[in-house]
Parts: sequence; structure tokens; C-alpha cells
Amino acid sequence: MSTAEPISKLVRPLRGGQITIPAEFRKRLGITRESMLRLTLDDRGLHISPVHVAETSAGSPWLRELYEMFAPVREEILARGISEEEVNADIDAAVAAVRREHRAKHE
Repeated sequence: MSTAEPISKLVRPLRGGQITIPAEFRKRLGITRESMLRLTLDDRGLHISPVHVAETSAGSPWLRELYEMFAPVREEILARGISEEEVNADIDAAVAAVRREHRAKHE
């Protein structure tokens, strides 16, 4: 982060509590559309800071174990003539439905 002169701006929360980070702030912090942000709440207020996420090629041991645990289910699905694409589409639709339901509850 830059050691430039501190700046401050007033912003109004949008529906659902969303706020817009002013462009000058995003530029100083190097925040892009792909950035991940850490929000921290303490006695002084809310702090937002960019987080740099590094991809690893090793993969998650937990995810690998889970994938292997469901191997028999995948084999059964394929034996019934259902493609992986169909299963993935059904999973995506179920996840989207749960997310919609969650958002509706929290609006």
C-alpha cells in the first residue's frame, strides 16, 4: 500500500449493505475485479484490505479424499447412462437454487 497522504470519502450503503469503494482507493490499493478482499471489524471500525491469493498445483488433500469417497457413486451414475455433464449441470442448478434462497432470506 502507498504511503501517500490519507484520503477519505463518504459513501452511502446500497440495498443489502453493499458499498462502492471509490476508484482512487481501488487504484491505490491495487484492487481489480479479480481481487479478493479481507474485511476486519475491530473497536476502531471496519478495515478492508486486498488479499493476494496464490494458486497451488498440489490440490487439496481433503478435496481429493472427498472425490475418492464419491467414486462409487460416480461409477453408478455412469453405469446408468447419465453423463458427467448432466450431473454437473444438476449440481450447478442445485447450488444456484440454494444461493438464491440464501440471498432472499438475507435481503
